[in-house]
Amino acid sequence: MNELLNLLPPLPALFGQLMIGIINGSFYALLSLGLSLIFGLLNVVNFAHGAQYMLGGLSAYVLLTHFGLNYWWALLLAPIVVGLVGLLIERIFLCRLYKLDHLYGMLMTFGVTLILEGVVRNYYGASGNNYATPALLTGAWNVGFMMLPHYRLWVILVSVAICLATWLLIEKTKIGSYVRAATENPGLTRAFGINVPRIMMLTYVFGVALAGFAGVMAAPLYQVNASMGSELIIIVFAVVVIGGMGSIMGSVVSGFVLGLLEGLTKVFYPEASTTVVFVAMAIVLLIRPSGLFGTLLQHKPADGAAMKSSHASFEKAATTYVVLGLLAITAPLLIYPPFLIKVLSYALFACSFNMLLGYGGMLSFGHAAFYGGGSYVFAVAAKVWGFDPITAIVLSGMGAAVLGVIMGLVSIKRQGIYFSMITLAMAQMFYFFIVQSEFSGNDEGIQAIPRGSLAGVALNDPFALYFFCLAIFVLGFVAINTIIKSPFGYSFRAVRDNDARALSLGYAVERYKLAAFVMSAFFAGIAGAMDAINFQLASLTNIHWTMSGHGILMTIIGGVATMTGPLVGALLVATLENYLAHLGSWVTVVQGFIFVFCVLLFRRGIVGEFSEWLERRRAMASFNSQV
Repeated sequence: MNELLNLLPPLPALFGQLMIGIINGSFYALLSLGLSLIFGLLNVVNFAHGAQYMLGGLSAYVLLTHFGLNYWWALLLAPIVVGLVGLLIERIFLCRLYKLDHLYGMLMTFGVTLILEGVVRNYYGASGNNYATPALLTGAWNVGFMMLPHYRLWVILVSVAICLATWLLIEKTKIGSYVRAATENPGLTRAFGINVPRIMMLTYVFGVALAGFAGVMAAPLYQVNASMGSELIIIVFAVVVIGGMGSIMGSVVSGFVLGLLEGLTKVFYPEASTTVVFVAMAIVLLIRPSGLFGTLLQHKPADGAAMKSSHASFEKAATTYVVLGLLAITAPLLIYPPFLIKVLSYALFACSFNMLLGYGGMLSFGHAAFYGGGSYVFAVAAKVWGFDPITAIVLSGMGAAVLGVIMGLVSIKRQGIYFSMITLAMAQMFYFFIVQSEFSGNDEGIQAIPRGSLAGVALNDPFALYFFCLAIFVLGFVAINTIIKSPFGYSFRAVRDNDARALSLGYAVERYKLAAFVMSAFFAGIAGAMDAINFQLASLTNIHWTMSGHGILMTIIGGVATMTGPLVGALLVATLENYLAHLGSWVTVVQGFIFVFCVLLFRRGIVGEFSEWLERRRAMASFNSQV
């Protein structure tokens, strides 16, 4: 017994970590509460919630430094400011997406996040700004076994009070009954004379105001910076999924419980503290697919214009690929080869992602794990194990495929937003694994990766490396499109269109999904290896969740479910990154606006819209000839 007691940490350390866990749980609960409110009524997964939390903290900082208004004024005014920003977002953007699939709202708010964070980073920099604890709440109580800071206790008590008040508002008041009615049957609610659009607007405003309020309370504890919400929102998504999408009580309970779990993990196994929330999410969803308190989502039909394959003749014409081939061969004479290789790696990554989304209807937010994982496997294979470039690239694809099997076995049993969130969470688990691994070089990454040689030709020559990567890309592109046009590809599309009917016809639906997921991961790993050999670097940037956003952005810009769309999207995104680099953080803002524009007005993408235009012209020409 004494030996077991000796293993326990000192009581002050234990209770100190538990206090930190409860503090974190308070913020998880507040943010997930607003997120659940918004999803429950608007069917929008508000990816911008983290950015709106950041705006709350920033508003407090600006009110203090520029207007001399202290913390107590900020608690009142900052949520109003953030709520007004939310009002503009809802009226301009989100109100157009309510009749579409949940995924469109998620993509829209992801673009809004890029815009908000880019603007703040440009004006206030990437480093944090300190915000002083209000004088009334400084100091701490000595409770015997630990020191209890006044401000931390304040945060816990206020968070509990706000969560309880919100629950009572929704569950026990007339206004709450209107909100619940509008959620369950908006048509019937409107028939009783209730202004459903106004309720939806005010619900979104209230939800984001909660995020702003949480940001103000976080300002004295954490530095105020543009990225303060970008990592937190991933954890909050996991909390909401565990509690159940749209469940207010589930979000609050899960927030506090997971905060405590995180605190305890920091005491007994600190290395796992960054991933314990995601492990808990995976376990919960394996047992209860809808979360602890939630119900299974009934998805609205997706906008067919964005998800159906293009049948334009220009994509089928051999001349299209001949022209693309000639451009690819002559391009290094005019353009810097390393930039072209970056385009090729992005294009193959986008093609692998498009294979899953466009032809399977599965939006993965975890593809960065495959792209970045492929780059790390290549780095180890080439630099540590001394393999030649071809073998290293093949190993990269195989390593990503193995990771795809692991992630796929957990995620493909879920649909829609749950699938997206599980892939995101598992990718974050892999990200933290890489961060904590000795071989990865941590923030430095693995540098000076040797390129080797092929048939006696040194790949350090930029032209030789370009044509080597071009050959890899062509093989990957042909393989992906062969799979798409094969009987497997047509069966996979049947699963996408109606998985229940496909199951009734005898298709092994989960096997098709898993096979497609693993193949997509394989090609994403190859793309990551091309990135590593190009820059001779495997870094955390390639494995961060924002790289998954790159894959989504390239696919949407070019055209979902088109063959050449990902190529166009990759060229545009790489060009923005390269030639607008002098704009600094404004590049992120430009990418965000492109995201928003594509989701609102350009869902077919460049190639998809061009295909539609050709079809209309052909139909008009045929009609005129008959007349």
